[in-house]
Amino acid sequence: MNASPRHARGFSLLEMIAAIMLLAIAFGALMEVAGGSIRLSQKASDYTHAALWARSKLDSQFVLEPVQAGTTQGKFDDTYRWRLQVTPWVAPGVPPPTTQYAFHMFKLDLDVMWGEAPFEHTARFSTLRMGSGSGP
Repeated sequence: MNASPRHARGFSLLEMIAAIMLLAIAFGALMEVAGGSIRLSQKASDYTHAALWARSKLDSQFVLEPVQAGTTQGKFDDTYRWRLQVTPWVAPGVPPPTTQYAFHMFKLDLDVMWGEAPFEHTARFSTLRMGSGSGP
């Protein structure tokens, strides 16, 4: 039996336009998710670099010189900057050392900054270091 053109099965132009629009919306949503993923990966990479710089700075701080309270700052490279605040630290409920030759604890607070205002990012790292410098 020969089907006449009037009874031929297929997609209408309206169905094809609807299918293409649905595909375009799905593709747009997929691109938004991919873009968000790339932004998160870049942010994670920035924080990883900041953590590596901080570890390097904190590990090398006061190795050859005595610990001194105060604030210093500088640059790691063209992107990352740092600010280090060193303060005497005493454990709660523990009396501070009484002799000048005793070892003292110091708290090192390191801020690593990158980016420009108003999009500046900061990561803070803290540790304790024992030293024979001037204590509390």
